[in-house]
Order: sequence, then structure tokens, then C-alpha cells
Amino acid sequence: MDDQLMPKYLQIKNEILTWINANSLYITNGLLPPEMWIAKNFNVSRQTVRQALGILEREGYVTRHKGKGTFVRTMKKSDEPDSKTIALVTTNLSNHNFPSIIKGVDETLRNRGYKLLLCSSDGDKKKEGEHIKNLTCQPIGGMIIEPTKSAHKNENLSLFLGLANKNIPYVMINERYPELSCPCIKVDDEEAGFLAGEHLITLGHRRIAGFFKTDDLQGVHRLKGFIRAHNEFNLALNPDLILTSITEETDWKTLNAFRFLLQDSIERPTAFVCYDDEVAIKLLEILRKKRLKVPEDISILSFEESSLATATEVKLTCLKQLKKEMGIQATKIILDMIEGKQKRWNQEILYQSELIIRNSTKRNKEVLK
Repeated sequence: MDDQLMPKYLQIKNEILTWINANSLYITNGLLPPEMWIAKNFNVSRQTVRQALGILEREGYVTRHKGKGTFVRTMKKSDEPDSKTIALVTTNLSNHNFPSIIKGVDETLRNRGYKLLLCSSDGDKKKEGEHIKNLTCQPIGGMIIEPTKSAHKNENLSLFLGLANKNIPYVMINERYPELSCPCIKVDDEEAGFLAGEHLITLGHRRIAGFFKTDDLQGVHRLKGFIRAHNEFNLALNPDLILTSITEETDWKTLNAFRFLLQDSIERPTAFVCYDDEVAIKLLEILRKKRLKVPEDISILSFEESSLATATEVKLTCLKQLKKEMGIQATKIILDMIEGKQKRWNQEILYQSELIIRNSTKRNKEVLK
């Protein structure tokens, strides 16, 4: 129980609700532990435990039988609130790509008579868990979830598994945790990484630096595709040109790595693959300060194509992703699940990236000599 500012009875209520959602070992054949055991375990009075159980009973999660104990109430479809609210849990609401997804979700929901509730984990798995826990206590029809740091351990596995006990359907977008079987709408990021490498290699670039964020699976798959491109063209890949980071260190590590790679005018990269447009814009600024021209001296390619791609004098070559369409598709699936039209609960829909060639990439001038 993390929030010490919350009244004890609410802390206990939320903890028991977590047990219920996760089908905890504390619960035997639907029976909760005795009140005295709970009171002793959490160092509170029995009256505090009764207060917590009373709330859970009023909210329909448990039933109490005198002399027998407190039992988890099995919810049937006919018992569930007729909710017209869908929660969208993203990792970062300020991300330059997510507005397109939100627009696709919101438009589709409104067209079918539903409304949207937005939440953000801010890249924090603990906050992701808090959102899921809180949402299961509300009359939510379903959830669309962007997993937080999907390449790392799923610390909220019990909460995701518990959603089934509450008959709350959910869809994952951009990626999904590998151990979960749920519908997922995502980009074929490995193929996108391959296309990025292929484009620059066919332009004659041999020293290609790649920057990838590896605490999410999108970055891991892009890196895999980038490496595959080098392998298929029988081109050795210098490991010093592979730059990786996690979310918290992306800004400072990116800038330092770029500056380091650009120090040696002879061995510096002739091209960069950037994790997204935001990283590419930072690289452009560093190159301007060093009086290096794009694409004459160095080519730049980025993933995702946000509004930043065309916001500067140099228009970025990028791998365009159909974010709005992905939001629409995810919403259609979650609504079909709610309305009983969706049968495949482990469906994965892959979107392909489109290479948009602008003026940030050019044939390597060393090849032209």
C-alpha cells in the first residue's frame, strides 16, 4: 500500500481489490481471508477492515455472509454497468506522435456513441499500474493501452490478468507485453528498421550511425531490422556506431553521442538513422553549429513522421507510420469486443511503414568522387 496519505480503510480496500483483480492466492475458492487476519497483516483495527469491506460490498465486488465470511462476487455480463467510456492509457500525452492516435480513437468513439478518458503513465510502470487499478474501479467499457517500457519486465502482469476477471476487454497499441494474449495494433518496426538501413546503404553510405531507444520493443525491433539490412548487403556494421538509450537518458545521451561521433572528420558517419523526428531535429541543430550541411555532408533519416519532419528548412526523409489509422483500428476492435463481435482475442494487426524521401538524404559524396 503505497499512498500513506490515503485513509487506512481506503488503502486496505484498494489492496483487497488488487487481490480480486489478480485472482490472488490470498483468495481461496472465492473466499477472502478472515477479518482478523487482514487486520493483523496490515496492523489496523478490525473496524477499519470492516469499513473497507463495506465499501467493496456496496460497489458490488464482494458479498458478506454472517458466520461464513466475505466472498468475491462473480460478475456476469448482465451485472456490469452499461459504460460508454473507453480509457486510453498512453506513455506520454505530450509525445509529438500521439495526437494522431488520440484523434483516430476519439473520432471513432464519438461516431459510435462512446466517450474517451485519457490517462498517461509518463513512462512510469508504477503509474501505469495505478491507472489500471483505478480504472477497474470505474464503470469503464474497455481500455486501449500503450505498454510502458515494453522491452522491460511487465511489473503489472497481475493487473492485466485480472482485467479478465472483471470482464474488461483491452487492446494494446504500438506494442504489447510478450506474455499477454490480447489484440494488438502495431507497426512492423523490424521491417521499418530494415528499410531505413536499405535506403542509406543503396545511396552508397557505409558508415551509418543508428540511434535506438531500447526500453521499448519498437526500438529493439528497429535495431534488429537495421542490423539485418547490413547483413543482407554483406556490409560490416561498426558496433561503435550503434547508439542505444532508455527513456530517462535519451536527451543527454543523444547529444553527447552525436558530438562524440562528429569529432573525427575522417571517420565520422556519413549518415544517421534517428529513433524519431525529435532526435533528428536535435542532430540537425548540432550539425548546424559544426557547420556541417544536410544532406551534402551528412544524411539523416528518422522514424514515425510527425509534424516535426517538415518543420525546419531541411525536410526529413522518414519512415511514415499511419498513427491515426492505428487509433481507428484499435478503437473498432475494442468496441467489437464490447459488443460481442470480436472473436479473436489474440489478434495482431501489423501496419507497414512508408519511406518518404525528402531532402535530408542524398547519395554519399564519397561514392561520387
